[in-house]
Parts: sequence; structure tokens; C-alpha cells
Amino acid sequence: MVQFGGEIVNSRPSGSHTLTQMGSGHFSGLGFGKASYFRNMQVVDWGNNLIPLSGLKILADHPNCYDIRGGTNRVWGNYFYYGGPGRNPRCP
Repeated sequence: MVQFGGEIVNSRPSGSHTLTQMGSGHFSGLGFGKASYFRNMQVVDWGNNLIPLSGLKILADHPNCYDIRGGTNRVWGNYFYYGGPGRNPRCP
């Protein structure tokens, strides 16, 4: 198993979610030019060979604060867009 991702720690001292952005601060749905992304993701095996990822699973614990969208295409291989602004009207 290989994990990629980000983490925002929020102790909610003021009773609301942190304003800390993840990635560029834009949600994944804004795509290229706005959202942060990883592309052409591969792993190195014990023989030092690059292996494209298969069975990519994505998860966002707080999708109203930060989200992720993944896919595969011929140019980018496996990719995902991710990010978010933190506190916003949908993430109080």
C-alpha cells in the first residue's frame, strides 16, 4: 500500500474549522490551473522498476472543507486533483 495526501490539524480552539488551505486552496472541481494535483503517479518495486499505480482509491475525510477527484488518462496516467480553502460557508 502506498499513501499520498495532505493533512490539516485543527484543534478548533475558536469552535470553528481552521482557515488553513490545502494545496492551492481551491477545490478539486476547478481542475487544471486552479486545484493542486499529482499526475503520472508510479511506485518503485524491489527491482528498481517504475510501476504505474492500479486500483487508485481516493478519500476525503471532510469534503466540504477539502476534497479530491481522481482519474486516469493517456497523457497524465493516474492523477488526482485535491485541495480546499478550509473554513467556508459549507465548512463552518
